[in-house]
Amino acid sequence: MINKRLLIKNLLAHNSENGFYDKKRQLNLNEKEGKAKFLKHICALANSNPSNRSFMVIGVEDADNEIKGVDFFDDSKIQNLVNAYLQNPPLVSYENIPFPHLPDELVVGLVTIQPNSGRICSLKKGIWKYASGSVFYREGSISIASEFVRGTQGENSEVVASIEAHSQNNIAHTLDGVFDFMQKHEKFDPTYKVFKEYFVVCWSGKKKELNENTYYSRVDIELVNEQVKLFYSELDEVSIDYSDEVFSILEYVRLGLHDKFKYYPLEEVKIYFKDNATYDIKTNMLFEPPQFEKKTLYHIYNSNIALVNKLQHNLRLNAAEEKDLYNLPATYLLCHFNGFSEALEKLEDAKEELKRYDPRIYQQYKDSLRILRKVKYN
Repeated sequence: MINKRLLIKNLLAHNSENGFYDKKRQLNLNEKEGKAKFLKHICALANSNPSNRSFMVIGVEDADNEIKGVDFFDDSKIQNLVNAYLQNPPLVSYENIPFPHLPDELVVGLVTIQPNSGRICSLKKGIWKYASGSVFYREGSISIASEFVRGTQGENSEVVASIEAHSQNNIAHTLDGVFDFMQKHEKFDPTYKVFKEYFVVCWSGKKKELNENTYYSRVDIELVNEQVKLFYSELDEVSIDYSDEVFSILEYVRLGLHDKFKYYPLEEVKIYFKDNATYDIKTNMLFEPPQFEKKTLYHIYNSNIALVNKLQHNLRLNAAEEKDLYNLPATYLLCHFNGFSEALEKLEDAKEELKRYDPRIYQQYKDSLRILRKVKYN
């Protein structure tokens, strides 16, 4: 089994960007330009390395390989995005890899691209400035349209196999990972379970008992064998269940108006561990957006616009307005789910003001976009 942290270190240590490896400081899949560039690189890596896996490392400085990290990105539907825009799409996974020197909320993203039987990958519909039918390849450290590619693509199978061989996990890495997790999360009741005498899952969270059920906030869950962070949330409520073969995570999202908020089931993730030292992860989107009276939503929608306008003009907010501002991302999201076509645009326009005013509100903004992304690509 490959230790993904070791794999990232080996990619950074032994290779400049090439036909099977790319690195980025960050991704922005919430904007059309960022989404288009991501798809271009996926297409180019799949075409340039048709016989084996390619990788994209997210959260690394391009100039000196310094690991800066990015926010935890739990979009299990990223394959749906790839399938929507690419002809002969490769299999794509996005994993969150923790590093000891990074804060809990930051990870390094690892995108793994498995090509589709050597068939040429192309855009099946246009996005941003890239036309439908465009084909991309890698030339050195850049992804370039096929009409500009010179020469033939190299075969990287032996190099990739060597890197993966030097990234294999062992019992020392696993034990170190468990001890590190238990020590780092000692304030939030850390625990672990071994599945099929091989896989080790560690998790921690702030417990809350309600109606004979146990919920967690400040949740962190890792599959230690591969050094993969399976789930992380500062805010959302999560329930955890497990048997000898399955580990289940049920995520809830807090939504509502004024002081009447409820927790709605968002997504269930189940990890099935097998006897042959493999596992499958299956997700089930459960979210059904709550519906509210349009008159009430129009009032809140207009109030949100007024609040952001006050921030833009550096006007002081009273206590009631500060409370409304904290809920602004969630209420804009509710407006979107209830048919307000410009609500998301208004939310994105408020990004910089929210970020400057209060990091807690900016975290709410990012969580709202994460919920939207999950629902959109379901």
